[in-house]
Amino acid sequence: MYHGSAKTLFVKYAIPQMIGLLFNSVYIIVDGIFIGNRLGTDAMAAAAVSVPLVEFLIALSIAVSAGAGVLISGHIGRGEREEALNVFNTTVRFALVLGLLAAVLGNLFIHPLAEMLGATPQIHTEAVRYMRYIVSLSPFLIFSFLFSGLARNDGRPELAMAALVLGSISNIVLDYVFMYPLNMGVGGAALATALGPIFSVLILFPHFILKKGTLFFANMPVYPSIIQRVCTLGLPSFVMEFTIGIITFVYNAAIVRCGYGETGLAAYLIIGYLMLIILTVFLGLAEGLQPVFSYFSGTEETERSDRLCRFAVRIFLAAGIMCYLLVILFSRPFFRIFNPADVALIDFAREKSLYYFWGFFLAGCNILMIAFWQSTGKTSRALIVSLSRSMIFPPVLTAVLPAILGREIIWFCHSAAEGLTSGIVLFLFLIYRYKDPAMRQR
Repeated sequence: MYHGSAKTLFVKYAIPQMIGLLFNSVYIIVDGIFIGNRLGTDAMAAAAVSVPLVEFLIALSIAVSAGAGVLISGHIGRGEREEALNVFNTTVRFALVLGLLAAVLGNLFIHPLAEMLGATPQIHTEAVRYMRYIVSLSPFLIFSFLFSGLARNDGRPELAMAALVLGSISNIVLDYVFMYPLNMGVGGAALATALGPIFSVLILFPHFILKKGTLFFANMPVYPSIIQRVCTLGLPSFVMEFTIGIITFVYNAAIVRCGYGETGLAAYLIIGYLMLIILTVFLGLAEGLQPVFSYFSGTEETERSDRLCRFAVRIFLAAGIMCYLLVILFSRPFFRIFNPADVALIDFAREKSLYYFWGFFLAGCNILMIAFWQSTGKTSRALIVSLSRSMIFPPVLTAVLPAILGREIIWFCHSAAEGLTSGIVLFLFLIYRYKDPAMRQR
């Protein structure tokens, strides 16, 4: 299952997951396109408020999937198929509980949640309307990413990719139907987003129910110790994936605090869509490699794991540099898709994006090392890096630097946070190399 060179494994596992996640990101971006063209700037700002919520749910699912995946691939690598099956069935039931809790609590506290996420009085009603569809159908969103990740760990990366792609295509079709012929407004865009994952689940479900791999549904007891290990191992992935949501929340608050208002929120929404694409490339590649790194950890093939990691670092750096060049060349046409009539908004977003993305070539390597350390059991290192690039450096920089250097500096803070995180990665790597005699000999 994991035979071949570093290049072969990268192409087989990393590329399909990247493609699947990119298409999955499309359904969030398509909402922005339809909302901007159909409903205008205030509706875009209402949708922007909901982005952290969507990202939280995605991060929760990917965390559970990654934590279970590390255990499952390790068990498979050691030939422990019964243990892998126990992890799978316990995780599925745990995810069901999480999905139901998200739906119930989300609806109960939806108004204070909207205010917490930055909804101003002008857009509060529309933001709540958008969010209600998302939380009500959140179990399907959670299971779409969970089943996708587990299918990948079960040796079916192409099936995982197909499910995410077809789910995204269904959302695009529903976006048009709900917002134009049915004229459902911002609620139609949210409903399309909420329904898309159902199609992904329907595609993935037969793999597990028909026993087409090592993992399938079975009447097995729930093991609390497995849930604890899944949560512990998945925590770095949660923070890594939810970084997009955390950053969006931090910037929404900073934009309002610095006086940019609804125009600033709308501009950051479309900058955030571009951020979503770039980070999804990195996240998809890194997540795709998780089963391989975990399998090598289980079989103790350290040299093959390190060789794959070194190959991936070169690819991630090249991809990061290419992404910034594309931002320079094509960000204006990209932003124009969302609201072509608002020239001032497009000019504002274009200018700030050049500042915002200057250090993103480092983000890919940060994400890769989180995935590598998490997959090989070095959870504390992965968690340090995840927290540095999400919950430590961005909030501190956006709170402190504008007070010293003026409000314009907030557009530099995200890339600065990635740069500081890269310093943490290098520091941890050097410590690891110094303490490990085998590493010093390489």
